[in-house]
Formats: sequence, structure tokens, C-alpha cells
Amino acid sequence: MPENSEKFLEVKNVSKSYVGVQALDKVSLSIHKGEIDCLVGENGSGKSTLIKIIAGVVQPDEGEIIINGKSFKKLHAIDSIREGIQVIYQDLSLFPNMTIAENISLNQMVERKRKIISWHEINDIAEKEISRINKELNLEEKVENISIANKQLVAICRALTQDAKLIIMDEPTTAIAKKEIDFLFSVITDLKKRGISTLFVSHKLSEVLKISEKVTVIRDGKLVGVYNTKDLNHDKLSFYMSGRKITNSAFNYQKEKLEPKKPLLEVKDLSKKGNFQDISFKVYSGEIIGITGILGSGRTELALALFGLNKPDSGNIYIDGKLANIKYPKDAIDLGLSYLPEDRLNQGLFIKKSIGNNIVVTVLKSLLSRFNLINNNNKYKSAKEWTEELNVLAPSLDTSAQSLSGGNQQRIVIAKWLATNPKIFILDGPTVGIDVASKSNIHHIIRNLANRGMGVIIISDEIQEILNNCNRLIVIKEGRMVKEMDTNEVSEDKLLEILSRKIV
Repeated sequence: MPENSEKFLEVKNVSKSYVGVQALDKVSLSIHKGEIDCLVGENGSGKSTLIKIIAGVVQPDEGEIIINGKSFKKLHAIDSIREGIQVIYQDLSLFPNMTIAENISLNQMVERKRKIISWHEINDIAEKEISRINKELNLEEKVENISIANKQLVAICRALTQDAKLIIMDEPTTAIAKKEIDFLFSVITDLKKRGISTLFVSHKLSEVLKISEKVTVIRDGKLVGVYNTKDLNHDKLSFYMSGRKITNSAFNYQKEKLEPKKPLLEVKDLSKKGNFQDISFKVYSGEIIGITGILGSGRTELALALFGLNKPDSGNIYIDGKLANIKYPKDAIDLGLSYLPEDRLNQGLFIKKSIGNNIVVTVLKSLLSRFNLINNNNKYKSAKEWTEELNVLAPSLDTSAQSLSGGNQQRIVIAKWLATNPKIFILDGPTVGIDVASKSNIHHIIRNLANRGMGVIIISDEIQEILNNCNRLIVIKEGRMVKEMDTNEVSEDKLLEILSRKIV
């Protein structure tokens, strides 16, 4: 913590319960002025509830919150804002149809209760805050047209217009690349120099260890401990979060080069204008291929093309050596392909439907009786089989998908596609927004699939995920394939250097 600094925020013995669930149980947390803290815990540990209590959005059942020496038994959102607390949630809460300048200055203009809008004043407010973070942005550009990384910066600037003294960032690096993460961290460091505190919430432990001075760990709604970051490493932090030792070791057959005579999947010179160009690679039985590249590189567009959701302009796809005509997802499924999308909530799940219904949705035809009605016994049997196979933790198959943790939701999406008995499984960001224990479990599932002879493609910007789980990796930049390597022959530093290198 900063030398001789005062405490800005104290949360003392806060508890919160919902119907049948103890979300927080006497949790305490403190943040000093100008300090960079991290809050970590697995999905369902109580992090979100604690943030909402600090923001005054949720009222605790008991406990005390002290901000700038003022005690609040009941903290309301307006109190939290007036005391200088700003929360930047994962969705950023920006107005996409408004300009950067309007988004940054909106809160201040509302607070001033102006009857007549001064565009000059709006631009002055925005320009001042943008300059304070050493960034150049076109203030007239609509927010919907800018990158996620720049949206993060707009959200930070908006918080600063409210005289923020503590900025809470909830999973701020989920969808941005390393270069953009480095810039965000430089902004956080500059905020610290100005006496502004940051509470950084993340599942990415390497980032937690890099940016924080102090880490607060909660598990199952209880405080595990508060630790100086210098005393932690990845394994220690993983253990504190999960309560068990988690290994990231690569699987046994990674050392072997698997090249049977005929590939399961072969992609030849695949191109789509504005997306990707001349992509060629093979995937063999029992092999895991990694595809990596920064956001906007064309990696997801390529996956969508393989699954019939983004028709390529030219090139060919072969499955089991035969030319595949994939116009729609149904064609891909019939040929043995499955696709797990990065956005599991909006694209992978019927979030309000039950676990059972989500799992069997891809195989409904096989569950029909001779009267073309769904056989509920077969439906239950199939869903139960997959929940047990993938260790989905839930009270029953009738539980809605939205009530589950991120890790369990991801296992349901995997189960849904495994039910189709695929030969080739494409997973786009399989562990995005998932805690360390669930991430390890998902990796274990993927490795087992490859062990059974499935061909697997992992698309990810997490370098360790690629290096620890893949036999080979492909680097895509600006829609072009720039490198293909054996993962045993490349280091993390070398891969970072390749990713940062400009295309000539």
C-alpha cells in the first residue's frame, strides 16, 4: 500500500443472504488512498454481491461501510457516487449511439442540470479527461464504432468526470488484447500517482499478480484472506481461491507429433473479403490445434465460416478427405462439426431454459417417439448422462441455465454439442470469464475429447491456454495466417514477440 496513506474504504463484517443462499458471510475489505487492489474468487464466490454493496446497489443484511471516515449502515447508490466511488461493470454501460464526448460528459451535464446543452462545454469536459490519460481519440466518433479497449477508456474518463476517488473495474481485460491491456495498466498506474484508488476484479491471475499491490480472496461467500501481492504466485493464489491444488501441466501425448495418413479436417486457401485470406491447415484425429491472434484478426470469422455461419468467397473445406459443402450450421453438424461460441450467454445458451432442455436441443430428432412427440424418458436419460459426464453441478436438470456459475454454463454448452457426437470440435474462447478451477476442469474435458480421437480447435488469446493444451498453433494477423508452429518448440516470450510483430 502507499506509504502513510489513509484508508479510503472499509467494509466491515458485511453479510448478505438471498433465498436459501448465503452470498456473503462477514466479509471485510479495505482500500487505501492511491492503492491498486484486486478482488478475486471463483464464480459464485460473492465478488459481484460485494461490489454491488460497495456501489450502494444492494443493501447488506449486516455490517458497516466506512468511506472517507464516514460510516454507512445503509449505503445508497447516490451516497457511493457522491463519496467518489465509480464502478465500471463488464458491459461498460455506455450509450453506443452517442459520441465519445457525449458519453464522457453526460453524467456531469446531468449533475449540472443544464437546460440548454453547450456542445463546446461537452467537448471541453471530454477533451480534458482524455488528455489526462494520455490518449488521442476522435471525440465525435460514435461509441458503437470504437474498439472494446477504447470503450474501457471512455468509461474510465466518464468516471473521472465524477471526481472519482475509487474506480472499481469488473473483468476489464476479458475482451482486449495484450497491447491494450498494457495501456490500461499504465492508465491505472497513472491514477494511482494522482491518489485515485483502483479495485481490479479479474479471473486472469497473471494480470492480478502484475497490476495489484494487495489481493483480497473470497471463497463461498467468506473471506479467505488479504495478501501482499509480492508474497503470492499463480499456484498460491489458485489454491487460496479454490481450496485445492490446481495444475496447468500439459497432457501426456503433447510431446508426440500426431499425423495419421488422412486428416479429419483440411482447410485449403479459404478466403472471405474483409475477414480472412488464404487460410490453409489440417487437423488430425486426437490432435488439439490452437488458433490465436488479437481481436479483429479474423480468427472468429474463420470459425464461423467452418460452421456455416460466414460463407467464404473461395477455398475448400475437406472432412475425412471429402469435399464438404457447408452452407448452413445443419450441414456442418451433419458432417460431424460442432462449434462452441465465445459468447455463451447470447449465442450458446437458452439462458432462461432448463439445463435439460439446453443439453438436448441439438438432438431433439433422436428423442422423438413414433408419434413425433418428444420421449421425456429419453430426454431425461440423455441430459442426465451428459451432466454426469461433464460434472455439471446443479440441484436438478430443471434448474435454469441463468442460475449457474460461468463454469457450469460452459459445461452445459459443451454437453449440448457433444450430444451430437462430433468428429471435430471448434471452441472459441472456451474459458473466457471462468474462474481458475473451472478453467482447469474445462481444459481436462478438452484433453479427454482429444484422447478419444476427436479433432479439436481452440481459439484463444490466452497464450498459456494455447501452449498448455495444444499440439500445434496457428497465428492469424489481419486475416492472414502468418505462422504455424509446434507448441513444444515455442516459448511464451517468442509467441508474444510474433503476435506484436508488424506484418510487412
